[in-house]
Amino acid sequence: MAGVKRTLAVDLGGIALSTPLVAASGTFGTGREGGLLDTRRLGAAVSRSITLAPRKGAPSPRVAETASGLLWSVGLQNPGIDAFLADELPRLTRTGIPLFVSIAGSSLEEYVRLASVLQDVQGIAGIEVYLRGEGEAQEGEPFLSSAEHVVGVVGAVSRLSRLPVVAKLPVSLADLVESARGCVRAGAHGLTIDGSAPGMAIDTARLRPEVGAISGFLSGPAVRPFTVRAVFEVARILPEVPILAAGGVWTGNDAVELLLAGAWAVEMGTALLVDPSAATAAADGILGYLKHKGLASPADIRGRVRIPEPGTGEEAG
Repeated sequence: MAGVKRTLAVDLGGIALSTPLVAASGTFGTGREGGLLDTRRLGAAVSRSITLAPRKGAPSPRVAETASGLLWSVGLQNPGIDAFLADELPRLTRTGIPLFVSIAGSSLEEYVRLASVLQDVQGIAGIEVYLRGEGEAQEGEPFLSSAEHVVGVVGAVSRLSRLPVVAKLPVSLADLVESARGCVRAGAHGLTIDGSAPGMAIDTARLRPEVGAISGFLSGPAVRPFTVRAVFEVARILPEVPILAAGGVWTGNDAVELLLAGAWAVEMGTALLVDPSAATAAADGILGYLKHKGLASPADIRGRVRIPEPGTGEEAG
């Protein structure tokens, strides 16, 4: 369509990104990697998950290849919030793209203290709340074992923080939609729908697990259908809430699929680990799709999937 002025820019409820592509937590490095990651077509990035005190992380090996993705278990290795603010954050913010800081903890108090420390820090676009850590209050069970506790953590962080708060929820959560609704009611600015799924792989020659932590999480192309389903289900209930989709985004078409399902932006993870320039190809792919459809921006794609009318076999709209 002639005359259409196209842009990849998106607005996450007041957070402006130059493209809908976001580097997922754990894939953006620490700022020491130099030019390994191509940031020219990224709209934002998420730091690795940070805890109050330093953590050594999971035993090695931490990553194993599978047929269509990576099985990984990092174990929240990080230097702790003080070292992160003094050493990593200044380097990360020099990239010039918005940065979300991912926070993790094993108690409500730890999350609250992290949010308190971050609320007056300059150069941060928002906080992503990682909720897969083991929780002391749940006798070692993940926080996500209880929707009530998930909402409690997100609500406490949201009430304290002057930064936008994004709750990161896995697609495997049994009551995902209700948990998402509860997090928003508790004050979350947005949601990250995380498609990585618990998994395990065994080295048949050595008769040993492929990763040192025995089990881990699967990410990559294999999990994208899970992410699409979850994003669609949450977005149709909460259409006005910014949703970031994380899980299986490799190409521009992958990103478009999730935008059609209702995502406002997409996080790239495994793809960037394999090919740091993957965001450039994905951005070009989204732009090509907009041109082909005569659309102006990613917002014109969001939630536009056509659902057949029941019993007719015909497409709605």
